[in-house]
Amino acid sequence: MSEEPRRVLLIDDEEVVLDSCLAILEGTDYEVATAASGAEGLEKAGEFSPDLVFVDLKMPGMSGMEVLEELSSRDPTMVAIVFTGFATIESAVEAMKRGAYDFLPKPFTPEEFRAMIRRGLEWRRLLLETAALRREREALRENFAAIVSHELRSPLGAVRQNLFVLIQELEAVISEDQKRRLERMSARLDDLLGMINRWLRGFSVDFAGLQESFQPVSIEEPLAEAVESAEGEAVRKEVEIATMVEPGAVVLGDRGTLAEALLNVIGNAVKYSRPGGRVTVTVGRELQKVVVSVKDTGVGIPEADLPRVFDGFYRGQAAESGPGGAGIGLAVTRRIVEIHGGSIRAESEPGRGSTFVITLPALENPPAASAGPSEEASKGEAG
Repeated sequence: MSEEPRRVLLIDDEEVVLDSCLAILEGTDYEVATAASGAEGLEKAGEFSPDLVFVDLKMPGMSGMEVLEELSSRDPTMVAIVFTGFATIESAVEAMKRGAYDFLPKPFTPEEFRAMIRRGLEWRRLLLETAALRREREALRENFAAIVSHELRSPLGAVRQNLFVLIQELEAVISEDQKRRLERMSARLDDLLGMINRWLRGFSVDFAGLQESFQPVSIEEPLAEAVESAEGEAVRKEVEIATMVEPGAVVLGDRGTLAEALLNVIGNAVKYSRPGGRVTVTVGRELQKVVVSVKDTGVGIPEADLPRVFDGFYRGQAAESGPGGAGIGLAVTRRIVEIHGGSIRAESEPGRGSTFVITLPALENPPAASAGPSEEASKGEAG
């Protein structure tokens, strides 16, 4: 089956440029359309659905920059190339920001024009393949969640419930050793169900929907929840959790998921700390940002693993030789942070500990009711 002809749209107010481009493409298998203004070009783009668009920057009426922005918003996979007789580094950078793939200075030779078309269409092919792979990944994510939920969680839940009843019914006739074995089986089922629930959390929850209910949140509040949840494991390992919070660290977000994101990072810091270690959590303001830093004195992360610590199901060398886990927590944390308009990064030195830094947009002039705990409570917690 032959490929459909690829479509090229030329937008330029100079008739001589359009005529020369048409002459260069004569006899090729491209479908070509032309427009003499930005407004006409956008109209043609809607009718013609081009793969590749050439846009002149200097046109009367709607500028080439405006055309680029509109084309990019309509279809991010549509490749736009700027050709102009006034090419400068500044204009090229600005055009790239507006969605241009490349630029072709005037005058250009036929071979330069053909080469640019080939490159642009190859980039278009890669963009379409990437979009298709993204859709396929989302479909796999949904299917995986459905399979895990219905084919694994439901029967395991039934086994766990029956085992619980069985232990109670046989309590009077079984030995202590047999009872301990049944209880260990029940505990392992609990662990397995917990892992499945974490998988589902990482794959099926629509965090983006949370944005509709965002409210002003003082970071002190979800931080206190996260520290409280991590305290049990910290006490068991004799790991100290110290918090230092700068007043006024308020963001627009969801308190529950922010607490979950912080717990994942703080819990990991405790998990990979050596007994008697220390986890230090600091919260401060940097310009228009709230910055949360979680530093531990644990085993650290090998340099090769750092770029992948936020990937789902990825467990590096340190994790594989240390405590168990599904490798989902940090992936979920990154999704939560990004939904809040922020970013997260990791720094580490093997054997000397790791630092995770979460950066979130600060909410300026938050309502007084959302300012969070009092100064006295804040001081007590920071101690």
